[in-house]
Amino acid sequence: MSRTINNAKSDIKQIIMTALGRAVADGKFAAEPLPAFAIEVPADRTHGDYAVNAAMAWARVLKAAPRSIAETLVSYFDFGGTYIDRCEIAGPGFINFFVDERFYADILLEIKEAGDNYGRSEFGHGKRILVEFVSANPTGPMHIGNARGGAIGDCLASVLDCAGYEVAREFYVNDAGNQIEKFKTSLEARYLQLFDSSVEIPEDAYLGEDIIAHAKAFAEINGDKFVGADSETRRQALCDFALPKNIQKLKDDLKKYRIEYDNWFLESTLHQSGRVDEIIKLMTDKGHTYTQDGALWFRSTTFGEDKDRVLVRANGIPTYVVPDIAYHYNKLVERGYDIAIDVLGADHHGYVPRMRAALSALEVDPNRLDVVIMQMVRLIKNGETYKLSKRSGKAVTLETLLDEIPIDAARFFFNLREPNSHLEFDLDLAVEQSSQNPVYYVQYAHARICSLVRALAADGIAPREMTADALRCLTSDEEHQLIRHMATLEDEIVAAAKAYDPSKITRYVIELATLFHRFYNACHVKGESDDILQARLCLCLCVKQILCNVLRMLKITAPEEM
Repeated sequence: MSRTINNAKSDIKQIIMTALGRAVADGKFAAEPLPAFAIEVPADRTHGDYAVNAAMAWARVLKAAPRSIAETLVSYFDFGGTYIDRCEIAGPGFINFFVDERFYADILLEIKEAGDNYGRSEFGHGKRILVEFVSANPTGPMHIGNARGGAIGDCLASVLDCAGYEVAREFYVNDAGNQIEKFKTSLEARYLQLFDSSVEIPEDAYLGEDIIAHAKAFAEINGDKFVGADSETRRQALCDFALPKNIQKLKDDLKKYRIEYDNWFLESTLHQSGRVDEIIKLMTDKGHTYTQDGALWFRSTTFGEDKDRVLVRANGIPTYVVPDIAYHYNKLVERGYDIAIDVLGADHHGYVPRMRAALSALEVDPNRLDVVIMQMVRLIKNGETYKLSKRSGKAVTLETLLDEIPIDAARFFFNLREPNSHLEFDLDLAVEQSSQNPVYYVQYAHARICSLVRALAADGIAPREMTADALRCLTSDEEHQLIRHMATLEDEIVAAAKAYDPSKITRYVIELATLFHRFYNACHVKGESDDILQARLCLCLCVKQILCNVLRMLKITAPEEM
């Protein structure tokens, strides 16, 4: 919480408790233990900056009407040396407090003092969080769902970092299992087709142009060398050639999208290190498995699941859930993260209880696994659903999306709604340079301040150091609304961290831009007296600082000219 806001609330509490003590001393109230009261921000700020329900909370104990209690308390109030200017009694007994001009001045001085660190807190200090997101199948290009997951996961990691957590970003590479076997089959068929057109493509093969391109590139290097080889040798050689290229493409596309991971974790390492077999043994040793029809089953119903799950098929091959269990055990136990966050698509709802059941069986607190479920994206162009890429005629990928719209717009738009809500992404709006485009609207606020600073500099006016007294001339409603909103940044970041919802930050910065534009249109800076000009310039520079801090958190540029 902003230091100034915290101090104002402390002032209010002290005013009330001092008044209570005096009233008790004068025999107005009985000396009884009293319940806690709340200090809240009213929805309608004309009712005050803070509303207190002490009179209603204490009515039963003090055996008096709330309004009578409020009137007695107020008669003892002393605002000297505090941020409080006055108070009013409202309704059944609320006491509404109004802050003075020093409150607003101190918020601006606090922003200037903190600079790039304004909004950061120690809320999550000492807690380590691993955020795993995108983790797209490496057998093909990333789709629109991955694009949204990338923006949400990366911005969530930034929010958690600003809230004081120690955060790491991770991509889990599914380089083992059924999808890799299917990848091998697809590559093999396309490779053999180059030398024998009668070779048929299996029904369940991947049909993307990237598979054909890989097969041709492999053939250019190796010719027909592997045509006569045994199938497994050929399949593995093709996979060893193509898979690293796909993984590198994932890294390149995500880097272009301004996402860089602390770690790329390969599923294959869980198999090679024996971790998969160890998890099976561990669950068996703890008595949570049984054999039926030749398969090994996990008694997941013991831990709240609707049915038991197969861990090892009758053919001896583990199901996909086993390496996933091993991976989460690795995160939370072997690497010791306090919390593991997975950002997953809407089709993973059933995955969450399954994984938590497995963690419970392994005596790991299942609440240490948090999952952000992300809903689908619908692309809109010319008012209609847009599904195809002009270039390829195929579904729009992350790469083709970033060819069509600015990266700033992509990252901002994907975080406009909370993750668990469906998102309509308007491609036309994303490139529109108008106040209707939210990212343009926010960036324009920053550019507008930069333009003001340049114009003042051309007139020989530079910002000067400001004191609280010098800032007391900021008295208009537009100035107060803007400053009050600026003061809530830290609280908004903490709220976004608690809810795993970066859209709280995009909404915050859109509102900041709205309030700034409203202030700027109502309150002149240039042409005012020197005192007012400098105070309003200071306000503008504080807005610029917060815009920079928030846009940096979202990895969105803050242009100086537009």
